[in-house]
Amino acid sequence: MRKKVRRKEYTELLNQLDANCSVSVEPSNKRVKPVAKSNSLTGVITPVKTPALKRIGQSISRSISFRTDARPLPPAPLRSRTKASSFPRRRNSQCWSDTVESHDLTAKEIKRQEVIYELTQGEKQLIEDLSLVKKVYYEPMLKLDIMTESELGQIFGTLDSLIPLHEDLLARLERLRGSEKTVGEVGPTLLNWFPCLEAYVTYCCNQVGAKALLDHKKQQKRVEHFLRLCQESSFSRKLDLWNFLDLPRSRLVKYPLLLKEIQKCTPPDHPDEDTLPDLELIQSIVAEVNKKTGEAECQFYRRGLIYLEESQRITEIHQSRFLYCHGELKTNKGQKLHVFLFELALVLTRPVEDREGGQMFNVYRQPLPNTLINLEEIPDSEAGGGGTFRGAFTGGNDKVKNCFRVSSRGRSKVNPYCLQANDSFSKQQWITCLRQAIVQSRDRSAHTSQSPLSLHPDPALCHIADLSLSSDTDMPCTMQTTLPVALRFPRSECCLSGL
Repeated sequence: MRKKVRRKEYTELLNQLDANCSVSVEPSNKRVKPVAKSNSLTGVITPVKTPALKRIGQSISRSISFRTDARPLPPAPLRSRTKASSFPRRRNSQCWSDTVESHDLTAKEIKRQEVIYELTQGEKQLIEDLSLVKKVYYEPMLKLDIMTESELGQIFGTLDSLIPLHEDLLARLERLRGSEKTVGEVGPTLLNWFPCLEAYVTYCCNQVGAKALLDHKKQQKRVEHFLRLCQESSFSRKLDLWNFLDLPRSRLVKYPLLLKEIQKCTPPDHPDEDTLPDLELIQSIVAEVNKKTGEAECQFYRRGLIYLEESQRITEIHQSRFLYCHGELKTNKGQKLHVFLFELALVLTRPVEDREGGQMFNVYRQPLPNTLINLEEIPDSEAGGGGTFRGAFTGGNDKVKNCFRVSSRGRSKVNPYCLQANDSFSKQQWITCLRQAIVQSRDRSAHTSQSPLSLHPDPALCHIADLSLSSDTDMPCTMQTTLPVALRFPRSECCLSGL
């Protein structure tokens, strides 16, 4: 009887939210003005190599699954209540040229207006989504006692403080829009507002623990049931809660691209030529957020290590400030391990649960300092350790694939570790990260031995704990890899590691 009452509460609440939360459906007969070959930012922004700044987005989204664009999930089983649309509702993708009747602007100025309009609309959509998260997820879960206020505070972090931050920028941008719906000088506004993004440090650093707690709470039926009902509802656009919580991080890494395009489309004689902020300003802010997030992730997983022997507590683990990558690999006996490649040490572990059901990691055998690692790539079909790979994984019939071996220089007590990744892509990510870790650690050690002063590592490497790789063929970045920001792999696959 109590379950029926609870379900009725959920249903009534979600029906009310469905009625109150209006989501724009993209019109099928949208007028497209042939101003240029492309009238969206997709066409305006030229392809650029993913900078280290953006890697933060590929780490908390792949296993902490930091994705730039949230991926709609498949629909869950149907409920008894009114069926919502069977396809995700999309936002209105109207462009600036669709909002004006006529103009006499040059093609370059049109592109500039499109980028500024894209910036404005992106702020508006982010505010709508963050407000939706608070109204649809936080408040109902608190009201229905689905989670405690403390748990919700850990999961949602400082998200509530980001809403007024972006409302401020939106208000400033809208005030700049003249009667002809064009924006003149936008430089001073961005120069004054960009430093406010430092507030993202606190939010993004919290995401590591937030994702872990959310995944743990999803194992409870009440939590899983509520989140599934929300995801099935039309207001969610078939995105799950984490997709929404990661939107701020996704938005953050877009600002350098938007600013770069505005700079590119600004004529030399335009007032913005002298007032637009330098690209380095926003890049340094994003890099700082990226760096702090990587450090928070490193500390989070370091606290989760359980040492079975005192000799496993090597100083290199505690001195590490970031992760290159972490994820699941198999031994030559077919055992599944969760492997962490810290800044200064390689640690093999076995995942376990604590008394409260949280995930911990028993350290497996002796950790290896990166300066002492020897790395050997094992060609496909070549047996490792007297054919043990072939026997463990294939029964002696098929070829052995995606294997590599790590051993220690000058440490006879440490036996070589033959490890197997889920696929060739994951294997190459691991090998790339291991090689980088070995070189950087040896260089650092050499410099330290030459000078009594402690040297700071390459700043670019400080972001390495945020990358995530995925061995899924349809989600190539789901691994908990933190390749230049932590390679992460999902638990069942090889991994390397936004709101």
